[in-house]
Amino acid sequence: MTTTEDKNQKRNVLIQQLLQTSDDEMDDEELMHLLISKSISSNIYADDHISKGELAADAVAHFAGSWTFIFLFLIVLIAWMILNILMGQGAFDVYPFILLNLVLSCVAAIQAPLIMMSQNRKEAKDREQAENDYRVNLKSELIVDDLHWKIDALMEQQEKMAAEIKELRKQGINR
Repeated sequence: MTTTEDKNQKRNVLIQQLLQTSDDEMDDEELMHLLISKSISSNIYADDHISKGELAADAVAHFAGSWTFIFLFLIVLIAWMILNILMGQGAFDVYPFILLNLVLSCVAAIQAPLIMMSQNRKEAKDREQAENDYRVNLKSELIVDDLHWKIDALMEQQEKMAAEIKELRKQGINR
């Protein structure tokens, strides 16, 4: 089992325990406050703990995924090829452009892991946000359930009062 599956399983067990104990020990309001405090404690928008490497990975991923990078890269490639073709036999990288292929391979070898690091960090952030959304949805479900229970109680009370009024009217007519 992977660590993600372990975390999900532990989270599901925790939520089930919270819901079970909420019926026995806590009222819905206490459970909602507990869910709110857990949601706030995992602040998914705080970027205080980002290392310099992660910032660099984000910057590389941001730049590498832009049109600016594509156009600059095309300009450098075309300039490299034109320069080497015009230089003829004295060129530093003659026609099959072996040095250019090596440079492109090195760029790809460095760029790919940096982009993946950035994506992994953003995925973890998205996972935390999804967990926070789940807590908010659970809290909303508890609120709706509580409101449903209160409406049922009010309707039951209203039916009793209507029956009592009906009985009083019958008694008033019979007198």
